[in-house]
Amino acid sequence: MFKKLRNRFLIVNLVTISVMMLVAFATIYIINYLNVQNDIRMDLQRITEAFQKPGSGEHRGGGIGGAPDGGTDTGTQRQDIGGGSFGRMGGSPPPERSISFMIETDNDWKQTGTPVSQLSMDDEFYAQALQKAIDMNKTTGRFELDGSLWAFETKPAADGHMLVFLDITSRQKILTNLIYIFTVVGVVMLVILYFTSRYFANRSIKPVQEAFDKQKQFIADASHELKTPLAIINTNTDVLLSNPEDTILEQSKWLHYIKSETERMAKLTNDLLYLTEMDDSRTGMIHAPFNISEAVENIILTMEAVIFEKNVALEYDIEPNLSVNGNSEQIKQVVMILLDNAVKYTGPKGEITLTLRRQHNDVLLSVTNTGEGIAPEHLNRIFDRFYRTDTSRARKQGGYGLGLAIAKSIVEQQHKGKLYAKSTVGESTTFYVQLS
Repeated sequence: MFKKLRNRFLIVNLVTISVMMLVAFATIYIINYLNVQNDIRMDLQRITEAFQKPGSGEHRGGGIGGAPDGGTDTGTQRQDIGGGSFGRMGGSPPPERSISFMIETDNDWKQTGTPVSQLSMDDEFYAQALQKAIDMNKTTGRFELDGSLWAFETKPAADGHMLVFLDITSRQKILTNLIYIFTVVGVVMLVILYFTSRYFANRSIKPVQEAFDKQKQFIADASHELKTPLAIINTNTDVLLSNPEDTILEQSKWLHYIKSETERMAKLTNDLLYLTEMDDSRTGMIHAPFNISEAVENIILTMEAVIFEKNVALEYDIEPNLSVNGNSEQIKQVVMILLDNAVKYTGPKGEITLTLRRQHNDVLLSVTNTGEGIAPEHLNRIFDRFYRTDTSRARKQGGYGLGLAIAKSIVEQQHKGKLYAKSTVGESTTFYVQLS
């Protein structure tokens, strides 16, 4: 179940991040694409304006390197720019950063004169470029020729048309390379995100799995604890039913057993309900300042008879008039639980020591009892529900292993304090309650 949950979390995470990456990459690509297209339009416009300047188009019947009849035009003036030349141009040349050329045609789209170009190209190349532009039947467009991508724009001229061509191969490569870069970066990022998400998915699910395991163990333990008294009640009921002629007095022993187990079940269910209320964050007790010194003294007076009957010595040191903010009845319950726990696990002629004093800005209550102590492997689990270091001994003493769990819930969940224990095996155990 948790494996499926982890995989779902992983898939949702990867899909979400992938969509975000796709949107981000698409946005960057679109912005760059629009910028490139805008640059192409502006360059075409600048080049066209350069060719349209007075004198720049006066080359019909002659041009760069010769005339249409194959003779040499000795009147042609050359202007070398970046390895190219322009014939009889009275204006500025086209931008040097772009490879471009211009072809003039008559009204029937027949080439007139020699094309003006930065580079020397074959007449066949010019003818193919002109034909592709004519075939597209558009004032502007683009086509591929000899492995290069060209954009063109058609403008009306005095005796026909002027077509300006611009090489945009390098700009298209920028966009193509951008797609390759995005693809590689996206794949690498997804691989990294997969392993990162898998790691954090395992980390995120672990507390849920632990809580689920604890809940499952809690149900199993509660069912086990309820099973024993129910079995006893059922058995004693069978005994009663098998002797219908006996009087109530004669069957009183079995009735007492039933009543005793019913009371145990009632206490267990009450404790479970109390723990549930403690776990519910919506359940809150009214907190107010109260004298914790008097509250602890009252609990000691209540427990004196039990302690005396157990033949245990009790020593206490309570600093007077200590006050904390909280619920006095709940704190009394915590003290009662700790003292009752100490009495249960202190042998005859043992000793219990209780101290209550102020420590810096907090109040610290400690309850120490001599006895067998608690092994280190059990020390961190004694506050778990139904957990007992010695199951058989706990049953004889009537415990369910819920007292310390209730005390921890009261102190830490309801009062934002701390409850912890320290123990030396074979000597003593001390429980500490720290409240603000």
